[in-house]
Amino acid sequence: MAVSSETSLTLTYSAGAGAARLPELADLPVIENPSAVAPQDARELARALLVRLADLEEGTPAYSYVRGTLIELNLSLVRYAAGRFRNAKEPMDDIVQVGTVGLIKAIDRFDPDRGLEFSTFALPTIIGEIKRHFRDTTWAAHVPRRMQELRLTLVKAQEELEQRLDRAPTVAELAERMEVSEEEVVESMTATNAHTAGSLEMRLADDSPDSTLMRRLGYEDSRITRVEDLESLKPLIAALPERDRLVLSLRFVGELTQAQIGERLGVSQMHVSRMLSRTLAKLRAELTPED
Repeated sequence: MAVSSETSLTLTYSAGAGAARLPELADLPVIENPSAVAPQDARELARALLVRLADLEEGTPAYSYVRGTLIELNLSLVRYAAGRFRNAKEPMDDIVQVGTVGLIKAIDRFDPDRGLEFSTFALPTIIGEIKRHFRDTTWAAHVPRRMQELRLTLVKAQEELEQRLDRAPTVAELAERMEVSEEEVVESMTATNAHTAGSLEMRLADDSPDSTLMRRLGYEDSRITRVEDLESLKPLIAALPERDRLVLSLRFVGELTQAQIGERLGVSQMHVSRMLSRTLAKLRAELTPED
């Protein structure tokens, strides 16, 4: 491989490692530390390696060697692309890992005969892979794709306007900057809340150690239903004959037995039982009328 004089000053080649075991790569330099290669040198080497990769058979040791070297030489592109998402809540290591997948796809798809600079071709592929990761795997709830993509635009617009205005931008200012309607900006802000989900066991700030989010959530209180039933019963009980109201009061307020009620009213226990059954059946029918 032809190497420029500038490249030879910054790289150290050796005849060991992979190339020594692969005769078809004998003319290629072995890069002992690809991460230490200067950007200009990396571009020159990548251009030559991509041409060679196109001539090698996929799956061969030589192909794997050249492909792996290309990946290491171009990791700076991945880090550059990942830096655009530094404000995301995802760990940077995860974003770089996803971006590396995009780099590998770009290497596999690149056609040297088209005359394009590899970085020009690879960068959109890497960024697209990272965006796809955020769109498909990092949302706690399903959100339409347009809203997911609009959220990324919203974050960028907020950062730019905050720096320019030295304050938080309004919805109208964001809509103008993003060239969308104010309703879409509000929807995008709402969609942002679906990106992450907190644990129900999460302790709330400035609260006692046993105060969790679960304790703040609403739940069905059976006592509310009881209050509603009592309020509905009041007019129905008021409409009963006085003797029936007295029996209900002695039984359920005074908590007397049927025998005690019978003694007080001078009737048999059986008679009290029939009165209670009749009165309760009437109240139940009026409280829950059939449709």
